[in-house]
Amino acid sequence: MKVAKKSDVVEGKPFCAMMGGTKIAIFKVGAGYYAVDNACTHRSGPLCKGKLDGEVVECPWHGSKFNVKTGAVVGGPATKPVKQYKVRVVGEDIEVE
Repeated sequence: MKVAKKSDVVEGKPFCAMMGGTKIAIFKVGAGYYAVDNACTHRSGPLCKGKLDGEVVECPWHGSKFNVKTGAVVGGPATKPVKQYKVRVVGEDIEVE
């Protein structure tokens, strides 16, 4: 499903998108694009409003940190990983499976 244009997603800055009825956060890290659920697994904070440092996004509410490439927790208080989605680029479009 097309969720954004490449020009929408800037390195180092999370992007908020909708995939059907699901809110997701999209990230550009180097040459790659990555997508995870927008809701932090601790208290559902909006990850697309968080701070991205390399491949780690920090939830703006309570500081949980997740690797955007894998969804893994790299800093609490969250203990569960965030759902990660497969991303592909087709021309100028970013698509999420």
